[in-house]
Amino acid sequence: MKKEVKDTIIKELGEKIKEYNHFYLVDVTGLNAGKTSALRRKCFKSEIKMVVVKNTLLQKALEASEIDFEPLYATLKGNTAMMFCNTANVPAKLLKEYKKEGIPALKAAYAEEGLFVGADKLEELSAIKSKNEVIADIVALLQSPAKNVISALQSGGQTIHGVLKTLGERPE
Repeated sequence: MKKEVKDTIIKELGEKIKEYNHFYLVDVTGLNAGKTSALRRKCFKSEIKMVVVKNTLLQKALEASEIDFEPLYATLKGNTAMMFCNTANVPAKLLKEYKKEGIPALKAAYAEEGLFVGADKLEELSAIKSKNEVIADIVALLQSPAKNVISALQSGGQTIHGVLKTLGERPE
């Protein structure tokens, strides 16, 4: 491969790292063409951009980044694919489907401004809540006290009404 082509690839990888908030490094050793196509289709449906990369070029792109990705360098062995996404837990959930087969396997990830190294981090990554999930939780928490107050007022009104009715019907 010519130096110009390598430089272009490094630059493109660097731009993708800046463009997407999260990326996963995945070991795709042993995937045949059919399984790779199926994985790419699933990634596309989940809004994940998957790119198979050369480890040396990826390391140079990571080194050129403003973020220190040094802990990821040790995982750059074998066949590596990068999964780029804007929601941190989506690739982890996709990889959990393949956990029994073992391929593709998680090598490392950069999600929510943290580095996760090793396949054992898959459960932790899939448990990360997306921005929309956190917002939904906050809205539910905020609505809960208001619902309790309204419920108490409504039930209290029924109780007061019942007491007054009973007192009114009582002979003097």
